[in-house]
Amino acid sequence: MTNERPLLDRTSLGSLEMWLESARTDGAIALIDKEEHWTSFDCVAKLRGLTKVKRVGHAGTLDPLATGLLVICFGKATKDIALLQDVDKVYHVQILLGASSTTDDGAGEITVVQNVQQHSDAEILAALLCFTGLIDQTPPAYSAVKHQGKRQYDLARQGKDFTPKVRQVTVHAIDKINIQWPIVSCTIHCSKGTYIRSIARDLGEKLGCGGYITQLRRSASGNNSVDNALHVSDVQLALAEMASV
Repeated sequence: MTNERPLLDRTSLGSLEMWLESARTDGAIALIDKEEHWTSFDCVAKLRGLTKVKRVGHAGTLDPLATGLLVICFGKATKDIALLQDVDKVYHVQILLGASSTTDDGAGEITVVQNVQQHSDAEILAALLCFTGLIDQTPPAYSAVKHQGKRQYDLARQGKDFTPKVRQVTVHAIDKINIQWPIVSCTIHCSKGTYIRSIARDLGEKLGCGGYITQLRRSASGNNSVDNALHVSDVQLALAEMASV
């Protein structure tokens, strides 16, 4: 799909003026490396302001504490968002065992498990690999999934009681696994809609010791790689240089 729209990435930044014209007329796409603590909407809003393109959207949310690849669509390319979302993703993740979080990552209220038993590498590996294949998964309470028409994170922040719906996702592979108790690092290849925070939480529950995400980075979305992505500041600088010519 991205081959049908002009793509802004590290290899094409020199053609920014032509890309910008397409973004404002026929639609275009940019690969952005989201920084930690930015929301996905922060990136969209900043790029909307910089490019002066009114219709801008992203093809797949990243949590504020996560970094990595956001596929951003401009103008008529926003019609492609559903197709661009419907692809496999790759994440690099670090999980802390021995504690749990209300948000299943470091942003929530942390509860340390007292007198936790240290599990062997073999036990952790076996438990982790249980989350490959077609699995049932409950999204985190603090997530963008809608419950009766409202975002779950809004309901959670309001203290409303609700039960997130279980859904099926596919984890194609978990590899590059490194275990240094209490830290587990790995790469997860999965279908759209997979919550890595849920895998961390469920791993901790399976081991009986709690677990949550401490680092999360999306490295690929379909055929697009974060290696080719730009930071918002790169686009900002290039636009400033273009305007000064």
